[in-house]
Amino acid sequence: MELLIIDAQGGGIGRQLAASVKKSVPGLLVTAVGSNSAATAAMLRAGADRGATGENAVVVGCRRADIIAGPLGIVIADALLGEITPAMAAAVGQSRAKRILIPVNHCDNIVVGVQDLNLGRLIQEAVELIAAEVKKKEACPGGEAPAAGR
Repeated sequence: MELLIIDAQGGGIGRQLAASVKKSVPGLLVTAVGSNSAATAAMLRAGADRGATGENAVVVGCRRADIIAGPLGIVIADALLGEITPAMAAAVGQSRAKRILIPVNHCDNIVVGVQDLNLGRLIQEAVELIAAEVKKKEACPGGEAPAAGR
């Protein structure tokens, strides 16, 4: 199984996510893709197994991933101060992977009805969902895990 973490700007959310996932699900292959080299480097320092940078890396990574995780902005063109291109957002949205998005309410994107939790709690919840997805996939080897909410 492969987890693709996508982040932009300084890679802070991706860094925290990579570190937490590697502790909770140690055997999971974690690929970090940043919209810039600083974001990629932060995720690699946090323990991601491999990393790449830029639009094409996002597009290719989305084709290969079983799970995609990152801030909500990765599915919104021009989000994260313009670092998410339309091609990146489309690749994430059109991927067959399960998407686990962290609802960070900034950069003019507000998610109504979402609790205003601190980032640490949001990361913890995302890691729990990733671990559950991995467990589901392992329970259905050779086949696709039952779709829940998809």
